[in-house]
Amino acid sequence: MTLKICVAQLNFVVGDMAGNAQKIIDCAAAAYQDGVRLVLTPELSLCGYAAEDLFLRPSFIKACDDALKTVSAALSGLKGLHLVVGHPSGGDERTRSVSVQRRFNMASVVCEGQVVAAYAKRELPNYQVFDERRYFVAGEQPCVFDVAGTKVGLLICEDAWFDAPAADAKAAGAELLAVINASPFHVGKGDEREQAMRARVQATGLPLIYAHLVGGQDEVVFEGRSFAINADGALAARAPSFEVASFAVYVTRDHEAPTEQGAVSQQAALASSQSCAALHLSGEVAKDGSLEADLWHALVLGVRDYIRKNGFPGVLLGLSGGIDSALVLALAVDALGADRVRTVMMPSPYTAEISWVDARDMAQRMGVRYDEVSIVPELEAFLGSLKDDFEGTQLDTTEENIQARIRGTLLMALSNKFGSIVLTTGNKSEMATGYCTLYGDMAGGFAVIKDVAKTLVFKLARWRNVNDPYGTGVQPIPERIITRPPSAELRPDQTDQDSLPPYEVLDEIVSRFMENDQSSEDIIAAGFARADVEKVTRLIRINEYKRRQSPVGIRVTHRSFGKDWRYPITNHFLA
Repeated sequence: MTLKICVAQLNFVVGDMAGNAQKIIDCAAAAYQDGVRLVLTPELSLCGYAAEDLFLRPSFIKACDDALKTVSAALSGLKGLHLVVGHPSGGDERTRSVSVQRRFNMASVVCEGQVVAAYAKRELPNYQVFDERRYFVAGEQPCVFDVAGTKVGLLICEDAWFDAPAADAKAAGAELLAVINASPFHVGKGDEREQAMRARVQATGLPLIYAHLVGGQDEVVFEGRSFAINADGALAARAPSFEVASFAVYVTRDHEAPTEQGAVSQQAALASSQSCAALHLSGEVAKDGSLEADLWHALVLGVRDYIRKNGFPGVLLGLSGGIDSALVLALAVDALGADRVRTVMMPSPYTAEISWVDARDMAQRMGVRYDEVSIVPELEAFLGSLKDDFEGTQLDTTEENIQARIRGTLLMALSNKFGSIVLTTGNKSEMATGYCTLYGDMAGGFAVIKDVAKTLVFKLARWRNVNDPYGTGVQPIPERIITRPPSAELRPDQTDQDSLPPYEVLDEIVSRFMENDQSSEDIIAAGFARADVEKVTRLIRINEYKRRQSPVGIRVTHRSFGKDWRYPITNHFLA
């Protein structure tokens, strides 16, 4: 007999318990009609991941409890269907809690209107973007339940990265591990997960199904890519990445387990055969994407969900004719469609003619609204007002920043008037070094490429020009935007490299120092010039105050400027 399992790789909204419950009900009911008898939903699926300090509100936990009852009642008539639902809970006697005030990251197994088993997450992550020990206490016991004669051991996300929870599930009789997850995307994370789960399979000798979340939530993105691994470590199935899916995994049993003929009854022999027979998983295997493809889809999903889930009618961005705003525009159109994207070119006295031409060209290619608003009158007015105070001083970054702040003010005024959110266009290299203006180009509501280094900006632009993943039918970015030297165009003949090391050098230093915690001396020993290392690390340190005031942005590396990076503003540590 074949057991058909459905991984409900769904996109949930934090706090929308009614909507999330309905998605689960609809998916489970449809799966049941298709022969499924076990449905796995992701970690904390009822409330969405992560709800942060909403977990501290008793009314939030109660709403989750009520939603679980709604799901149970709605599916009560589906005989034999087992549904695993992730949710927070105040705990109950099955998890050996001593007080309802103790909160658990739970998974409940619902069958025919009843919660027939429950499991509390044992390993609570407290690193990178995770902060689960702030909200939950660890569970203590394994959970194994029976579905059509198959013993399923339940784990939640981090549990499967450690030996004990899976080993305890096996000791309790599990033949199959079901792991429900909410694991944020970063470059390379998909392969890391599969390798880690392969190690868990090899340690236990049990096949494993990894059920994962999909969607964007503030600064993090979940890419789906649920999968199944057989007991020999071979990949059995994989769901598509960055897509909602009802992902099917088939479980069959090898009945060739030896029995001694005549020694036992036929019924006992069958039971013995069932208990000894190995399980085999199978299903469709979606292809892996390239680094650039995964990044593109992650950024598009991050933009789409942030705008959709927060109810913005559209987006607005300053289009400069440079590579960063060009990339953000292409991402926004792929995410939302051209009709929900507006661009504004705001030339100054230092804007090059080719910037006008390239900005108009790109806006026309993408089919978006394009407006030109000169900032020259405002700049003259500002400088006139400050003339007496500035008398006798030289032009410097002050005058440059005034231009950026005028642009930020104009964009925010349009946002206030028409409701569209401003997308900022600064990249990770600029955020690291402070090559951005507070209340200027940093003004806005969502920082799309905040975690994308400049060298990767160029790679993504080139990738998008030869790929059309969302069927827009255009090559979006004019070649000259990609090949010309980057410039903020805030003074005559300015280029980025006037103030910064070459981006190939800068980005590698940032990666080593900020993402991987290498010391300055370690980076110098690796062959980088001391002057470059000291300059870049100093800029990272002194610009923390800017980053604290920057918009939330999409996380695509294992360490972004956001929840991953919690450094003091007042800081004299130099290494």
